[in-house]
Amino acid sequence: MTSPSTALWGGRFKTGAAERLRDYTQSVSFDWKLFRHDIAGSIAHAKMLERIGVLNAQERTDIVKGLGEILAQIERGEFVWKTEREDVHMNIEAELTARYPAGAKLHTGRSRNDQVATAMRLWLKDQIAADQQAITGLQAALTTWATRDFAAVIPGYTHLQRAQPVLLAHHLLAYVEMLERDFERLSDCARRADVLPLGSGAIAGSTLPLDRKFVAKLLGFSRISENSMDAVSDRDFIVEYQAACALLAVHLSRLAEDLILWSSAEFHFIRIGDAYTTGSSLMPQKKNPDIAELARGKSGRVIGNLVAALTLLKGLPMTYNRDLQEDKERLFDTAETVQPTLLILAEMLGHIEVDQDSCRRASSDPLLLATDLADWLVRKGIPFRQAHHLVGEAVALAEQRRVPITKLTLREWKKISPTFDASALEVFSLERGLDARPTHGSPNPKLVKLQLVRWKKTLTARKI
Repeated sequence: MTSPSTALWGGRFKTGAAERLRDYTQSVSFDWKLFRHDIAGSIAHAKMLERIGVLNAQERTDIVKGLGEILAQIERGEFVWKTEREDVHMNIEAELTARYPAGAKLHTGRSRNDQVATAMRLWLKDQIAADQQAITGLQAALTTWATRDFAAVIPGYTHLQRAQPVLLAHHLLAYVEMLERDFERLSDCARRADVLPLGSGAIAGSTLPLDRKFVAKLLGFSRISENSMDAVSDRDFIVEYQAACALLAVHLSRLAEDLILWSSAEFHFIRIGDAYTTGSSLMPQKKNPDIAELARGKSGRVIGNLVAALTLLKGLPMTYNRDLQEDKERLFDTAETVQPTLLILAEMLGHIEVDQDSCRRASSDPLLLATDLADWLVRKGIPFRQAHHLVGEAVALAEQRRVPITKLTLREWKKISPTFDASALEVFSLERGLDARPTHGSPNPKLVKLQLVRWKKTLTARKI
């Protein structure tokens, strides 16, 4: 009786594989996720084989029918995956052949090398589309929050020290910009994944007149691969996706860090809804921002997956090597980490309340407008470096006297520089400080409103 392994590998092997080898080398425990895309590729391949005369119409009909039956069975959760059949491809092909003898012809002109590369590219194209939809959802949640609390002003920080006042909306839109770059990087990745490798065989194509462009059209690929060796060994599209996701995860981590800080008692800028926080098993007063903390923590996992992919590829000779089986678990893990994080963060943002009083107190620190005072001096003809020094003297004097800088007397201002007069204190108006910034991209309320209009229009048009 022929064992499953010898049926898979053919007459070269006279005995079956050791059980431990089968367990160690199987990949169906994770690559079953490719079933929809593997079946789609097989259906297209069958239609092409009929087109070139390898299959007759009835054989093609049986194959397509059988694959449809298997697809439905898998989706119902009734299909039994068998590790002795090694991977998703052989599980499906073996089941197909058991139902319809024509299934034995399906593998004509292809190898599992180009078969898996095709399924993975199809899977990734779909995954990227879903990721981009989730990114758009988070961007929409950020712009909605920015609109809802447009009047809120908070300190902007550098070195985690108060720097200059900004609209909360302006701060939130900074993350919308970051996420847009993530969206664009994924678009670039999708474009390079949009290449059909099927027809490259194991390494050197086929002696059969395979119509690769016909298959590409059926599967929605914009072009076919140009080099059979590169086609079966290329995993750049996976690395590129994981790199884009790693940077996306870093951006999500930075957003999470701001939310964690803002929700702390020390900042008290926001309150996250009870349904999106957790408590402590010991301390009854605790309300923890666990979603944000996990989003921050999971970024390390996604970065690690990228490093694993790069390390996997760095020493491989051409072309296909079994090492490449290890690309999938890290790829799937990245996708299954990033997308849920996007979705839960977007949902949580709709349940955040801003403490306007705390924000106002923090942003009313007159030292946040010290640079505005230096600009005032510049308008009076003082070189900026000198103006910077003079304002620094005023700050030091106020600290020495333990009073706000606005409480220095006019005599003290004049002692620092005769250029100062009573009108200099007008720069310490928070509203004036925001309105006085005409530069494009600044937190001027009028300009931020225009940015919100632009983003709402962009995101509405993008909705999938």
